[in-house]
Amino acid sequence: MTDWKAKPFHRPRIGPAGWLRVAWRGGALGAVTYGGLALLLILRLIERPLFGLRRPWTPHITQSVCRAAFVILRMPIRRAGEPMTDTGAMVANHASWLDIFALNACTTVYFVAKSEVEGWAGIGWLARATGTLFIARKGSAARLHQTMLEQRLHAGHRLVFFPEGTSTDSLRVLPFKSTLFAAFFAERLERQMHIQPVTLRYIAPEGLDPRFYGWWGDMDFGGHLLMILAAPRQGAVEVTFHPPVPVDAFEGRKPLANYCESVIAATLPPNR
Repeated sequence: MTDWKAKPFHRPRIGPAGWLRVAWRGGALGAVTYGGLALLLILRLIERPLFGLRRPWTPHITQSVCRAAFVILRMPIRRAGEPMTDTGAMVANHASWLDIFALNACTTVYFVAKSEVEGWAGIGWLARATGTLFIARKGSAARLHQTMLEQRLHAGHRLVFFPEGTSTDSLRVLPFKSTLFAAFFAERLERQMHIQPVTLRYIAPEGLDPRFYGWWGDMDFGGHLLMILAAPRQGAVEVTFHPPVPVDAFEGRKPLANYCESVIAATLPPNR
């Protein structure tokens, strides 16, 4: 069996037909994404003064845009399980920039991202507009992070974060960092918080490298996007919502992080 994790990844060459697909798929995707963003920003002008942090309307625009993106790509989403309705957060493995679209297409959520993302051209602006919570990687900011998380949770936001801290080749799950889990053990949150593990599994187009949708290492976003837009056939993404667990059932952040990691990894085939 091929050891795909050790084999170098080579992007498929884009031919004339591929560039045509890039043009029409990319144009449609751009129109839907930025058209939806314009509508979201306009609606937010009304929503914010009325509801503050709460967003009863605009997350549904984000969800519709993300669902439309997979229709344009002709890439099916297969969902298993149900998104939680309890107060709390979801944690997922991080394989690709497509993760954001896949999770938003399945349910209305808000992402927790590292502060560096806020400065990324194009992506940072979209993230801010859709309500992403940016977290700095500094221990000194822990108290501020806890306050921000509490405010979002009390506003009814369903948060999602990626404990691996970086995206992967989609075949593996990296060790979960337990730092962010600590915020959920705050005295005012511990007894009401639930965490739901979510597994994202990508199935590559037939005959192509199983890591086709993975985005890792020094891969540039533009080249990866072009490769996916140009593909004559697409694979699929499976989103599995595992049963949520109460935070206070665990002794601390590390046991909770280890539990979520093992549940998520168990859904990925061991020989991929």
